[in-house]
Amino acid sequence: MTNVYSFDGILVFGLLFICTCAYLKKVPRLNSWLLSEKKGVWGVFYKAAVIGTRLHIAVAASCMCMGFYLIFLK
Repeated sequence: MTNVYSFDGILVFGLLFICTCAYLKKVPRLNSWLLSEKKGVWGVFYKAAVIGTRLHIAVAASCMCMGFYLIFLK
């Protein structure tokens, strides 16, 4: 388990948030409901989904590195 208030926890939370938003962008009902706003508080979900879809290789590599770090090194 990682603590959310540590740097590791913030990175894990950020990566999982980006991955979740990118996945929700592929679901039609949730895409129109959750990711329709591009500004404001709800715009964070849209921006995370855009980061996840445009940088999918870097996000996937970061998830793999973070998983390896959490399982074997921490």
